[in-house]
Amino acid sequence: MKVQQPIFIIGIGRSGSTVVHNILAHHPNLSWLSAVGKRFPGKPGRNRMLMRGLDMPLLGPMLAKRFTPWECFDFWEYHAKGFRRTCRDLVPGDVTERNKKKMRQVLAEFTTPRRDRIMLKATGWPRIGYIREIFPDARFLHVLRDGRAVVNSMINVGWWLGYQGPQNWRWGELSAAHQAEWERHGRSYVALAAIQWKIAMEAVENGRQYLDDDQFFELRYETLLDDPVNTMKKVVEFAGLPWEPAFQRSVESYGLRNMNVRWTSELTAAQQRLVQDVLAPTLGRLNYV
Repeated sequence: MKVQQPIFIIGIGRSGSTVVHNILAHHPNLSWLSAVGKRFPGKPGRNRMLMRGLDMPLLGPMLAKRFTPWECFDFWEYHAKGFRRTCRDLVPGDVTERNKKKMRQVLAEFTTPRRDRIMLKATGWPRIGYIREIFPDARFLHVLRDGRAVVNSMINVGWWLGYQGPQNWRWGELSAAHQAEWERHGRSYVALAAIQWKIAMEAVENGRQYLDDDQFFELRYETLLDDPVNTMKKVVEFAGLPWEPAFQRSVESYGLRNMNVRWTSELTAAQQRLVQDVLAPTLGRLNYV
């Protein structure tokens, strides 16, 4: 079976992509990677068995409580070396014939007759050009969140490597302009996180050159918080999926909390001014005020 229009959720970490991933996983026509895929990356049939089980009347609800969608970078690294830990964005020229053959084959084994579309999430670098080279008809859902909120969240998670400096943070060396900006702000880690958000936004903008207009949809996290149902209707329409009443009930019951304003209380006044200074041009271009 050939993979048809796989859906890739992209976005920098702490952007809200996990929430979107979890909500979309309730759609009855979507297959997705789980802890099973992480544990058995070379045996996609086991993850497919889970997808089949989710649709069984008695077994499904129990499985749904135990298994949730996972990003599964271990799965990606198993089938496409370098996908997880790369010092720059991946582009079409990074794809080998082996990558194409393996990824097309393995993803085709995840789908079921009912769940005939597959959804995956890959945060960090967008990897748009790389993924489209393998799946020319892929759909990309970019989850965008106010950079100020992302910065505040990022510096408080254990996996953020910015505290080790740009030479170790997996986002490559800073450009001359970004390096000068970091130096101007006294090598502040808050400034570095803000620069990382800008780098990620630039990578998404650059990646769009590889796509047709109907292959890219930008979902603002703030819009999802304000109007979950209508926002997800647009996402489902973009993905080419039917709007199901059961899916709407799942969207309505999903507990969403707006934590965007935390940066105004958790960062000092000086740090807030610093973030505003670093992000002002990009925030303005993206219509954040």
